[in-house]
Amino acid sequence: MRTVVIIAALACRLAPASTWQGTATTSSARTTIRATGEAVIPARPDQAQLSLGVVTQAATAQVAVAQNARQLEDVLARLRKHLGDKAEIRTSGYAVTPDYRYPRDGGRPEITGYTASNIIEIRTQKLAEVGAVIDAAAQSGANTIHGLHFMLRDDRAARAQALQEATRKARAHAEAMAAAAGLKIVRVLAIEQGEAHWIRPVREMRLAAAAETAAPPTPVEPGAVEIRVNVVLTVEAAP
Repeated sequence: MRTVVIIAALACRLAPASTWQGTATTSSARTTIRATGEAVIPARPDQAQLSLGVVTQAATAQVAVAQNARQLEDVLARLRKHLGDKAEIRTSGYAVTPDYRYPRDGGRPEITGYTASNIIEIRTQKLAEVGAVIDAAAQSGANTIHGLHFMLRDDRAARAQALQEATRKARAHAEAMAAAAGLKIVRVLAIEQGEAHWIRPVREMRLAAAAETAAPPTPVEPGAVEIRVNVVLTVEAAP
C-alpha cells in the first residue's frame, strides 16, 4: 500500500483561524482521503460567573473561622439584596490552614496563627451589573477574587454552527486533494468530531478597599466567547 500525506494551510477563516491537513491512501481496493476542517464561532456571552470570597487571619482557628463567617454573611446579604433572592450563589471552596514562621537557622517551624478562606461562586445574567456586583462585594467585606468568566447559558446553536462550518471545510479540503490527484469523491466513509474547546474571556481582578474610598465603579467588558470545533472527514475517491 502507498500512502501520501498532504499538509496544507489555507487562508480561509471563520474567526480567527482555520487550518487543515489530509491523508490520501491508495490500495488495490480503493483510494481514501482523510481531511480535517476547523471552525471558530464567536458569540456574545449571556452569563457571567464570578468567584470571590473572604480571607481572615487570627491567632486561633476558632477566631479566624468566626470572623470569616461574620464577614462573609455581610457579603452574602449585600449580594442577595443587589441580585435578588433567586441569585445563583454557591460555596466553591473552604479552607482553614495554619500560618507558619520558619526560623532562619533552621529547625521546626512555629505556628503563628490561622487563615480561614471561604470562596463563593456567583452566576448572573445581568452582565451590565457585574461591575456593581464586584463593588458591592468589596464594600461589604470581600477581599479576594479568583476570576471572572463570561459564557453562554446554552451553547448548542453555536456548537451546531461550528460543526457545520468545520464539516464544510473538511469536505472542501478533501475535494481539493482529490481534484489535485485527478480523482472525484465517490462517497463519505466516516465523519469524526474532535473535542470542542471554549475560548472565553477571563478577567483576573483584585479587590481593593472600595468602601473607604470614593473609587469609580469597576468597569467590566464582556467581550466575546468563541467555540472551536474540529471535524475529521474520511471519503472514498475514484477517477
